[in-house]
Amino acid sequence: LHRVDRRQRQMCIRDSMRTVVSIILFLSIQISVAQILSEKDRAVLKDELLEDRFQHLLPQLMDEANLDMWLLISREYNEDPVLKTMLPARWLNARRRTMILFYRNKQQNTIERIAVARYDIGKSIKSAWNKELEPNQWKALSAIIAERNPTKIGINYSKHFALADGLVKTDYEELVENLPDSLTSKLVSAEKLAIAWLETRTEKEMKLFKKLVKTTHDIIDVAFSEKVIEPGKTTTEDVVWFLRQTVTDMGLETWFHPTIDIQRTNQELQSHIYSFTKGDKDKIIQKGDLLHCDFGITYIGLNTDCQQHAYVLKDNETSVPEYLASAFKKGNRLQDILTTTMQEGKTGNEILLSSLSTAKKEGLRPSIYTHPLGKYGHSSGTTIGMWDSQGGVPFNGDYSLHKNTVYAIELNVTVSIPKWQKDIRIMLEEAGFYGDNFFEYVNERQTEIKPINAN
Repeated sequence: LHRVDRRQRQMCIRDSMRTVVSIILFLSIQISVAQILSEKDRAVLKDELLEDRFQHLLPQLMDEANLDMWLLISREYNEDPVLKTMLPARWLNARRRTMILFYRNKQQNTIERIAVARYDIGKSIKSAWNKELEPNQWKALSAIIAERNPTKIGINYSKHFALADGLVKTDYEELVENLPDSLTSKLVSAEKLAIAWLETRTEKEMKLFKKLVKTTHDIIDVAFSEKVIEPGKTTTEDVVWFLRQTVTDMGLETWFHPTIDIQRTNQELQSHIYSFTKGDKDKIIQKGDLLHCDFGITYIGLNTDCQQHAYVLKDNETSVPEYLASAFKKGNRLQDILTTTMQEGKTGNEILLSSLSTAKKEGLRPSIYTHPLGKYGHSSGTTIGMWDSQGGVPFNGDYSLHKNTVYAIELNVTVSIPKWQKDIRIMLEEAGFYGDNFFEYVNERQTEIKPINAN
């Protein structure tokens, strides 16, 4: 009877602890939900952030790019990716043919924001085309440019940076056809400016970014818990769709379909291409599984991208096995090597090769594939490796690191686990901010594998 009573007490304590954990996780995600603004308040904040960028960031970026005029042209539902980020909250798409022109007078320290369109583009960009006086939109554009007589006219074309290549062939041909030779000779690529606009984060944006990454972490914490996972019953697809549904219920969006995959004792380590493109399709989660997720959300023009690990405790376990905890620390060490190597002015390839060299000297088996993160999930800026280009990335990896930029610090380290008689791969990804000669995680990073106590 004493043994029975003791067993019952242990079960009650265990059930109570599980209840407490569930409540904490539930409250955590509820707090994140409470921080999500209504659609109306989101619109207000989005326009505030955009106006701040136009006022305080754009003049600086145009000066650094040595451009005194920037011209963006798009048609409805076929928007230039850069122009798309300049539309106010009430403009979900461009309208008809939308032309935006920025003219920077550095001597007078002014910048004009002009819409050669039928409408003002929100409160930030004013329409300068009177169709009744000049029915031809292209001629109106030409007259506005000629009146300002810029030194250079930047337009969005780029061979190697897709997001900076938004001017379509038809609009380019129309532009050249309608400009006099004296102006067409001034057309140059705005690649550097377009990338800078997309990659540079403002102080106000970073306040929002911190909350968004925190929300991403909160959702993962619930997904990787006994609140969601019941060993022997819950599948990887169940967790994937929990992530998708939670994001939808919170009024957010996912910018890519999440993946959940499993590493366990009786299965060989899968290839990189399997890990990064497939995930595990509807595999049942069991005790003793090492779980991995890849998950990101979109909110008010910013995107997150996160990979974390969890472990499902076996019946006789109270914590993550030491051999897995030790393997995870090697992933953290690779993160440290990379982030301390990041320096303004260094190219992505220089950072990649130096980081890999240091890691290998320490006995690690590393792979680094870090990308810019912000207005787009896979955004423009320097690329620090790709999973299938560990010797360097042509062109995009030759771009230099700039300050006030955010990256998905994405990498993995392969570790031999004698207990499992196989290798495992610790795959990590966290949003990191590179400021004025310093690096910090936008909202911390995972430093321990999450234990799932589903006993």
